[in-house]
Formats: sequence, C-alpha cells, structure tokens
Amino acid sequence: MASAPVRTPATYADILALPRHVNGQIVDGELFATPRPANPHAMASSTLGMDLGAAFQRGRGGPGGWWIVDEPELHLGRNILIPDLAGWRRSRLPAIPAEAFFTLAPDWICEILSPSTASFDRVKKMRVFAAEGVGHAWLVDPAAQTLEVYRLEDEHWVLLSAHEGTETVRAEPFEELEIALRDLWIEPIEPAP
Repeated sequence: MASAPVRTPATYADILALPRHVNGQIVDGELFATPRPANPHAMASSTLGMDLGAAFQRGRGGPGGWWIVDEPELHLGRNILIPDLAGWRRSRLPAIPAEAFFTLAPDWICEILSPSTASFDRVKKMRVFAAEGVGHAWLVDPAAQTLEVYRLEDEHWVLLSAHEGTETVRAEPFEELEIALRDLWIEPIEPAP
C-alpha cells in the first residue's frame, strides 16, 4: 500500500512566487491563491475605506484615534492574511510599522465577499481572526448588497446586526459615523414602493 505524500506547509516564498495579479494567503499551512477582486468588490472596499479613514484616521467628521488600512498583510503566527480593510486603535498601535506587514492583530477587519472567496473569508479567515482576538468584523456582500456586523465575545463571533440595500447605518466599532450603504454599491437596489 502506497503512503500519501507528505504535504509541506506553505511559506511566504510561495506567496512571493505567485503572479502579480494573484493574492496569496496562508491559513494553517495551506496556500490560498485568488485573483484580484472585481470592480463591485473594489468599489465597496474603496468607498468604505475612504469614509472610515476620513472620520476615524484623519478625524474629519469623526473622532479619529484609528489607523484604517486597505489590504494590509497580516503575519499572525503561522498565518498570513490580507483582509480587505483593517483598523487598529492608535492606543494599541501608536505608529505604523516600517515593515511591509503587521504582526499585531487588528481591532477590526472587513471582508468584502466575492463568490470565489466568500467561504474562505467566512470560515477559515474568521476562525483565525477570532483566535487572534480581533474585536470586530464586518462582512460586506456587494452582490447581495448586505453588511453583517460581528463582535467577538468569549472567542466566538456574535452577529450584532445585518443591513441591506440603501439603509443608513451606525455599526460597531464605528457607530459615531453614519454609513450610507447605497454608496458602497455600483448600482443600488431601490426599496420597493
């Protein structure tokens, strides 16, 4: 009987060897490679990053006190992840590190779901974020035009709220700012009369 081949855990070198148009992440030693996101994904991420960055990083129309970063590379133990957006309270991260990655888990992450990555984002990455103590997570689905807001409690994600379409929301940990969901979508769904 032939034995199964021994799989060597993926390394950072495997990520660096990927083509430029492919994102690589490692969870539990397994390499996950995905193409760059489509425009609905990029639009939702960019708009949300601009809104949160202005209010919470720059203090324009909001309290400041955060670093908001687009697609930061996180080196968390043996896992290498790239959330679509992440935020650190400046009280925990007084300055952005000079390296090309962060080793301190963020206080908040946001994943913009795509059909090809939704399962990976919802299951594997959320497990790592919970284990690393990330306090809040948002899952944004441009196709369904939804926002799900989670808080970590006792090492488990608790759904605090879910929103859709053209709602204007205030969501933890950024409840000081109103977010118009319609601005995240390329073509907003109008509410039924």
